[in-house]
Parts: sequence; C-alpha cells; structure tokens
Amino acid sequence: MKKVVDLKHEFIPVHIAIIMDGNGRWAQKRGLPRIMGHKQGLKAVRQAVKVADDCGVKYLTLYAFSSENWKRPRDEVRFLFTLMAHQLQKESRPLHRKNVRVRFIGRRHLLPESLRKVMDEVENLTSINTGLTLVLAINYGGRQEIVDAVSRIAKKCVVDDINEQMVGKHLYTFDMPDPDLIIRTSGEKRLSNFLLWQCAYSELYFTPVLWPDFQKRDFMKALLSYQKRKRKFGGICI
Repeated sequence: MKKVVDLKHEFIPVHIAIIMDGNGRWAQKRGLPRIMGHKQGLKAVRQAVKVADDCGVKYLTLYAFSSENWKRPRDEVRFLFTLMAHQLQKESRPLHRKNVRVRFIGRRHLLPESLRKVMDEVENLTSINTGLTLVLAINYGGRQEIVDAVSRIAKKCVVDDINEQMVGKHLYTFDMPDPDLIIRTSGEKRLSNFLLWQCAYSELYFTPVLWPDFQKRDFMKALLSYQKRKRKFGGICI
C-alpha cells in the first residue's frame, strides 16, 4: 500500500460509497452538452478508484445510474449506457491487472442486453481478485433493493422468521460490510435513494465540488474529515 500523508491508516474506512453528482451542471456551466459532463466524470472515477486502492480501502461503491435516472431524456440515457459499456470494456483489463474485483448491484435485468453482457464479462474476469472491490450501482434504488429482498424472503420464509439479519442476507450487498463513509458531491445534501438500509450508521460527507472536478485532494479531505469523527453505534464511540 502506498503511503498517503496525514492519514491514520488504522482508521481508513473499510467501505466508502460515493454519490457522483454534478456531471450535468459541470457541462452546463461551460456551455457544453450534458453528455460532456458524463465523459469528464469518468476521469474522476479513475482517480477515485486509484486513491481508494492506494489508501487501502477494501470496498468502493459508486452510484452510477439510479432507478430514477430513467426519467432523463431518452438520448441521454441511451448515451450513458453506451458510455458505460465502452468504458467497462476499456478498463476491465487494467482493473484486473491491479487485482481489483468489479461487482454490480441493481436491477440489471432491465438494462440493455449489450450492457448486461459486458457487465457479466467484467465480473467473471475479475471474480477471483483479492484487492479493492469496486461496486457499481447501475439501475439501483435503495427502496427497490429492500422490496426485492422482502420479495425473496416471502417466497421461502414464514413471517415470524423475518429479522434484520435475514433481510441483510437478501440484499444486493449481502456479502459486503455496510459503508463507513458516504460522500456526495455537488453540494446536494440528501441520499437520493442510495443504500438506504446499509447507511444506518454511515458517516456522511457533503462537498460542493462537482463530480468531474473531484480530485485526489477532495477525496483526501473527505477521509481526513472521517478520521476526525467519533463514530457511535447506539451510544458506543469507536
């Protein structure tokens, strides 16, 4: 692991989740089409993955496309899916060489077949890697995830058997720790249907920086802010 100045490595979050917000506004501020903001945002994704890996983060979850994003213009949605498929194909080998495991959460059966095929290929290629787990939330919604979990439980359990542990085992993230830190860019201060069950005790960090401008220094500020906090889990500080 590469040394990162000023960080206490024993207090690095195990799981960081990021709401990547502000691509459209970044483009509009520059008089550019919204799609240019999405393209620029890919650079911030690469940077975030590198910083997380260098710092020893075990899980990085990125909110790539929400279940509500279908409301955007059809051409923009189509462009986003094409961009995702292209970028996943391009980055899969480099990520594999870096021992990164890639996973996807969300209702993938509703995505275009061409994108699903690439997602399957990337997951299979990186499945045995033991480094950073990069989780991409595509067509993801926190409420929808809970509904899907309850639906699966209802098919095989009696009501009296249902508890928090059982619900957790049926979530998309059933084999992952809950996020220690959730970062949201662009100045908005809401979760937007992201990891609603898992974020019960997550630390939240909001920054006005638009996602395409989110650099290593911004990531480091979030980590330093996290390390200054006293986490409480029902009254116990750690």
